[in-house]
Amino acid sequence: MTPTYPTSPGDDRRGWRDWPAPAKLNLFLHVVGRRGDGYHLLQTVFQLLDWGDTVRLRVRDDGLIRRVDPLPGVGADTDLAVRAANALQGACGSRFGADITIEKRIPIGGGLGGGSSDAATTLVALNALWNAGLGEDQLAAIGLTLGADVPVFVRGRSAWAEGVGEHLRALDLPERWYVVVDPGVMVPTTDLFRAPDLTRDAPHLTIPLFVSGAATVNVFEPIVRERFAAVAQALDWLNDHADARLSGSGGCIFAAVGSREAGVAVVQECPPRMRGFVVRGVAQSPLIARLREWHEAVI
Repeated sequence: MTPTYPTSPGDDRRGWRDWPAPAKLNLFLHVVGRRGDGYHLLQTVFQLLDWGDTVRLRVRDDGLIRRVDPLPGVGADTDLAVRAANALQGACGSRFGADITIEKRIPIGGGLGGGSSDAATTLVALNALWNAGLGEDQLAAIGLTLGADVPVFVRGRSAWAEGVGEHLRALDLPERWYVVVDPGVMVPTTDLFRAPDLTRDAPHLTIPLFVSGAATVNVFEPIVRERFAAVAQALDWLNDHADARLSGSGGCIFAAVGSREAGVAVVQECPPRMRGFVVRGVAQSPLIARLREWHEAVI
């Protein structure tokens, strides 16, 4: 299947507005050290996709932040979209609130950045809807308090990342088609970072090395492969069709393909208990286009 966003995300008469929350791939991922506070230092390239969740928002006049369709077992204190709305409200002092509902497509725990992207879209969209006036740097700083991946989604550009993921340099990556396979496994990120066999001193790389094709390794892949049989099986299967890799610290895998049609042919052979998607890598997030569309409509 080839899921993409509608070309014109819709608003309705009840005040709901739709905002894209795209997924990401990590084209490589190294852990290169630790900070004094114990946080791991990374190098990676974030490839944004034209596919992901849809965050629907409706402004409230009473200041309440309410998740209309909470995920089972996820409270407001751990719901990243709710936390993002509360953090923005606290930062800008807005009297407005919001109803939030999310159409989930990105697998939870899949390493595709679903929760982080939902949080970033909530920040960016409510900043516009509330007319809060915060700049991109301010929103990215708020996002970093919610999660290391949130800033790249706030800034909305595929990027080279270092630090804990907050030092970003936009990369004009060419549009490319990918097959993403979800083996149905939710991988706990915290457990991977605690794994004794995690490589924590991977060599530092540079953008020229990445461009030359030298940077392809995800240091979490051997750990996930060993601990999660379904991911290992998915990697083995996809490797028969293309160069399969793990994305981030999750359970989903991906491979670049030459065309949409080539991707569809691979997905059609996807084994039972796995879900396959054909997605397009983009340099700029669909959220930026949606924000521009909203501003033009308001003006």
